[in-house]
Amino acid sequence: MTFQGWLLIAAFVGILLALTKPVGLWLFALYEGRRTPLHAVLGPVERGFYRLSGIDPTQEQGWRRYAVHMLLFNFMLALFTYAVLRLQGLLPLNPLGFAGTSEHLAFNTAVSFTTNTNWQSYAGESTLSNLSQMLGLAIHNFLSAATGIALAFALFRGFARRNATTIGNFWADMTRVTLYLLLPLCILYALFLIASGVPQTLAGSVDVTTLEGVKQTLALGPVASQEAIKMLGTNGGGFFNANSAHPFENPNAVTNFVQMLSIFAIGVGLTYTFGKAVGNVRQGWAILAAMLAIFLVGVTITYWQEAAGNPILHNLGVAGGNMEGKEVRFGIAASALFSVVTTAASCGAVNAMHDSFTALGGMIPLFNIQLGEVVVGGVGAGIYGFLLFAILAVFVAGLMVGRTPEYVGKKIESREVKLAVLAIAVLPLVILGMTAIASVTQAGLAGPLNKGPHGFTEILYAFTSAVGNNGSAFAGLTANTPFYNGMLGVAMWIGRFFIIIPMLAIAGSLAAKSYTPETAGSFPTTGPLWTGLLIGIVLVVGGLTFLPSLALGPVADHLAMIHGQTF
Repeated sequence: MTFQGWLLIAAFVGILLALTKPVGLWLFALYEGRRTPLHAVLGPVERGFYRLSGIDPTQEQGWRRYAVHMLLFNFMLALFTYAVLRLQGLLPLNPLGFAGTSEHLAFNTAVSFTTNTNWQSYAGESTLSNLSQMLGLAIHNFLSAATGIALAFALFRGFARRNATTIGNFWADMTRVTLYLLLPLCILYALFLIASGVPQTLAGSVDVTTLEGVKQTLALGPVASQEAIKMLGTNGGGFFNANSAHPFENPNAVTNFVQMLSIFAIGVGLTYTFGKAVGNVRQGWAILAAMLAIFLVGVTITYWQEAAGNPILHNLGVAGGNMEGKEVRFGIAASALFSVVTTAASCGAVNAMHDSFTALGGMIPLFNIQLGEVVVGGVGAGIYGFLLFAILAVFVAGLMVGRTPEYVGKKIESREVKLAVLAIAVLPLVILGMTAIASVTQAGLAGPLNKGPHGFTEILYAFTSAVGNNGSAFAGLTANTPFYNGMLGVAMWIGRFFIIIPMLAIAGSLAAKSYTPETAGSFPTTGPLWTGLLIGIVLVVGGLTFLPSLALGPVADHLAMIHGQTF
């Protein structure tokens, strides 16, 4: 570990904290439906969309109607993308003449991008046309991110409203987030990336001559526009197979730093928005403090392990940290930080290969996802997932002080606790269940490149990433098969929507409650004690169920590594 490495981490956290309030205030304006400086230009576009689609943005919806509209919208988008991928060979903007994808790959990819997972069982530059990348995938990067933020707004309204029957209008929330947040930011972001050397063209490739005089064909395409929303929307699906390790997606240390910031920017801003929504910004800062505490521990462990290197190579006389699978232009510190950022959020973009990390260094990204993607998490999904843990935390606090638990002025009763447990239980049940199936079937065992604990970790990571809607992988797994495309597709759909429905039910239940003012006997939910309780609940409830699988996978792999064994 180096001083420069720690300085990078400190600068990242410092700038992130500086962005929290301004981003949160902009999001709060969208949450309330207030006018922004962009309304002068984009207001007519918003109103035109409502007239064209027959939507009344002032007509609010109860939680059931909100959920039905959200589900139908996402289901139709998935069908649309499936059709685009299957018919790719017949559609325009296909300069390299790629044929349509297989049924199982189209299913997996359509579900993946609809659920904001962006798991990729294919290499984009050798599989998808420019039209498929833009029309089939990039629109999901915007709309799945907007869906997550809209759902967070709905839950915020549940906490903030009193004796209400509605939690907002799904279509109005989606439109405002897309039009006044994601599109303007991505235009600026894409221009920055283009200026930094990221391609933006409809050409499929370019022929070049290398320094050695060899002719080479380089894949090109509309990369910058997709890269911008890939990061801001915590989507993570790369235009190229190497993702953000590819110089055409992430050319240098500056773009790498900006990409890491953009993964977290909206997520941290939403914590401040929550505080504003409930009338106490300290509530938002307490949540962010808990998130960052878990995040910094993960960064420290990963950086320490990667900087320490591989003891097997040390025994062979090769000193230094673990640079396998990392880009020299980034180095160990930036690669370790990126890996924890992208898995603490549900992004899944990578600038290094997690499969090549040391056993414990690779365990932290895996564990981050298993916590439920709530350590900042995906845009919208991170904060509403964390608030589910907050409901459990106040329930535990209520048991300790012997009174009905309350949180931000709402009594937390058995209905909310049961729904929160139902949502949180989805992850371990589906992850461990599907990992078990893949670990004992011939089709499942055909996927891992490695044997033993490392091979098991490749399977475990795949289903963890799918259910957690992250999308990153231990890339040794061969996943473009009917078995894995089908199983992972189902896992992604469950991991997204089987959590959203109970969460919206909680929002509806809370909105109908009256406000309960704090008293001397109320458990404080803004100080260090509350932050510590939140951290404990997330680690115990979110992580304890996975300890046996981690022991069989990365921990066993680490023990084998320090004793000089490889798999």
